[in-house]
Amino acid sequence: MPETHPPIVITGRSLTDLAKLIGERSHPPVDRWNPDHCGNSDMRIAADGTWYHLGSPITRPAMVRLFSTVLRREPDGTHLLVTPVEKLTIEVEVTAFRAIAMTSEGQGDKRTIAFELDSGDAIILGPDHPLTIGQDLHGPSPRLAVRYGLEALIARPLYYELAEIALAEANEPPGVWSNGAFFALQ
Repeated sequence: MPETHPPIVITGRSLTDLAKLIGERSHPPVDRWNPDHCGNSDMRIAADGTWYHLGSPITRPAMVRLFSTVLRREPDGTHLLVTPVEKLTIEVEVTAFRAIAMTSEGQGDKRTIAFELDSGDAIILGPDHPLTIGQDLHGPSPRLAVRYGLEALIARPLYYELAEIALAEANEPPGVWSNGAFFALQ
């Protein structure tokens, strides 16, 4: 069966084109589904973004993308795979997704920044998808809100790109603008 949602690749696309692609993409309403908890999925998303089932990597990217569409995070921090009829726990070591590429248009408070996620989705940094800086054992942990409580860890090279923008624009505190909102990088 052909994949209905091929991955969104941001390279070489305008932000207008990306916004259109993102707007056309829909996800199942897992936030409205609340079936009984059925147990553990025996699945894990490792810190590097690799998905595992029963200890073996899931090697089909389309399968990972499909599972990512029925994933949500509960207020207590647990992650679940949810369908209309079942709810299964999934272990997530750091975040469900990783931001792996970035593009930017404009300057200052007119800038817009988009990120490509390892799930095949893309998001535009802004009020609906804010950036936060947490702390983990390795230092700052920059994250993007994705959907349904899920987050994407921003890859270190992308964080450095954001820092370069913040330094070049001399924002105080250091940070970046995107889609009309300011996000501090500290």
